[in-house]
Amino acid sequence: MPGKRKFEDQLDALDALRQQPPESAIDPLRKGLANRNNLIVAKAADLVRQFQLTQLTAELLTAFDRFFEDPVKTDPQCWAKNALSRALAHFEHQDAAVFLRGMRHIQPEPSYGGPSDSAGTLRATCALALVQCRSLIEPVLLAHLIDLLADPDKSVRIEVVRAIEQVGSPSSALLLRLRAVLGSRPKSRKLDQDSDEEPEVLGASFSGILGIEGLSAIPWVSRFLNSSEDLAAEAALAIAGTHTPQAFEVLRERFIEEADPWFCSVLLSAIALTRQDAALEFLLDLVRTESPQAEPAIEAILRSAASEEMKNRLKELVAGNQRLAHAFKTHLPQSSHRTP
Repeated sequence: MPGKRKFEDQLDALDALRQQPPESAIDPLRKGLANRNNLIVAKAADLVRQFQLTQLTAELLTAFDRFFEDPVKTDPQCWAKNALSRALAHFEHQDAAVFLRGMRHIQPEPSYGGPSDSAGTLRATCALALVQCRSLIEPVLLAHLIDLLADPDKSVRIEVVRAIEQVGSPSSALLLRLRAVLGSRPKSRKLDQDSDEEPEVLGASFSGILGIEGLSAIPWVSRFLNSSEDLAAEAALAIAGTHTPQAFEVLRERFIEEADPWFCSVLLSAIALTRQDAALEFLLDLVRTESPQAEPAIEAILRSAASEEMKNRLKELVAGNQRLAHAFKTHLPQSSHRTP
């Protein structure tokens, strides 16, 4: 079909620009951004971003504005708006109104089972980009971001939490604490009905609080280690992400008092992820003493990107114990099975 062939030729021509000096791509990319087809514009915008062609910012803005007109028809799945907003964010564009427009955009499109919003990625990208707009004072910025904390799209809620973390102020930390407290309430009382996905949002909140407040927030986040399974697991992994001796001690103490096998294995994985020498020695000791938790300890070590030295130490410990040797072989990364 001629139309399809022309479209493919245009995409190929844009791809060929990757092999040319960036300056020679300016005119073809300017033309690509003016194209009516959203996929061609998306590819052109991605290339503008990769080539760092900030001189095409005006063309990016014009195209971005154009695809809000009859968006379901002109830009299905928001391919163009997503790529354009990524480029503008990458260039640290300072007009907050551009990103506020993207943050507020909802684009229901026909799908099996009823209309489905395709603008989640756009809202998330624009929320993160808004943080870098220096014209916004902090209270105004946080007020805009708060609106998306209850977005129906889980990925948007997670990215907005990360955007609030990037603000990095005491006020933003308190906002994330409030989000964690409200989100951890019993399901019957929660405002957010998307309860199955809530732990991931709360995990991002815990990580954000720790990222802003540092070690002083570990005791507060550790309170959630006694919550429901998924929420406690998110808290454990967030604490582990600080990679500190304090994190190891909190997780070790919680492990010692835990009886549930599933959560014990989660805690052992988190302990391994602290990357502390004392934590790895603790896990090795569980294997050495053939503890009932030796098998999940082996799994935790091997899944934490263990060094070859650590793998060899572990291999020596399990030698002679069929049960533990089997666990070692089962969880050893496939690349480690190959011989050079």
